[in-house]
Amino acid sequence: MKHRKVNTINTETTIAKSLYVTDDSVGYDTACKRVLSEKVILARIMKACLVEYQDCDVNEIAEKYIEGSPQVSVVPVLPDEKPVISGMDTADKSVREGTVNYDIRFRALVPDSEEQIGLIVNVEAQSDFYPGYPLLKRGIYYCCRMISSQYGREFTDSHYEKIKKVYSIWICMNPPKNRENTITRYYLAEEQFVGRVTEPVRNYDLISVIMICLGGSGGENYNGILRMLDVLLSHETSEAEKRKILQDEYDIQMTQAMESEVSVMCNLSKGVIEKSVAKGMAQGIEQGMAQGIESAILSSIRNLVKNTGMSVSQAMSVLEVPEAKRQEYKKSLEEQ
Repeated sequence: MKHRKVNTINTETTIAKSLYVTDDSVGYDTACKRVLSEKVILARIMKACLVEYQDCDVNEIAEKYIEGSPQVSVVPVLPDEKPVISGMDTADKSVREGTVNYDIRFRALVPDSEEQIGLIVNVEAQSDFYPGYPLLKRGIYYCCRMISSQYGREFTDSHYEKIKKVYSIWICMNPPKNRENTITRYYLAEEQFVGRVTEPVRNYDLISVIMICLGGSGGENYNGILRMLDVLLSHETSEAEKRKILQDEYDIQMTQAMESEVSVMCNLSKGVIEKSVAKGMAQGIEQGMAQGIESAILSSIRNLVKNTGMSVSQAMSVLEVPEAKRQEYKKSLEEQ
């Protein structure tokens, strides 16, 4: 299938090219990453989750402390073209370890530092909380790669004092129940076994993993950055409703580019849901046939959650499960 040409005059946005992908899920992931890479969004994530920016104004973070254009790493939409977003290289290459691709990676300056102290920040959007390994360990690995890859770029020889602190921020869209609407930080800390010798914090505070677990409006702590990201990445919230909430509640004035990206994301999410519903129901019916209709429904719910990143409640709504049976099915799924 050939890609169509887009003829516009100074109005073409990078996300517009996602309209022509043949796989809705790939296009949706691409749109999500591009929306998250907007500086106005990153600035709010940084203020909420990074200790260095908690006292800063979000506009100041976006305009003053995020350097250059955040780099987005995606499956190539138009492989014959050069990367459409400039910024840091998002691939760490090693002959022995292969290639690691980051969703979003950028540099940031630390506010009010005597010298120009810089950070390297990675943001990942993750729909599967259980990909076959602890997600936190992958976050730690990404941090380690961002540290080791600084040799030859940020410092040479034995100038380890020039190593920059790195953050890996994971936005988890379908976490387990006990993690919904939580933000957790994992970092290096000093622990004194004998004596009271202390080291300057800047010499060891070099790695932090932040886990942002979304959970929807039904749980506690549904406010601030958790609500903003849930609205932004929701499959169910309409484009108009997203725009209204972002502008009215978070003072995010959407640019033409961002509006286009959100529009593409909303349109593609419909296709993702339709395909996943059909796939989930087919798999569920096949798996549950031998055990009866209730088993088929449970399997359909489970597969829909796995394939789309929806919550159990959202999946039951899409499948039109009767209200009277929802608590029973939810309990059965939690026990499995």
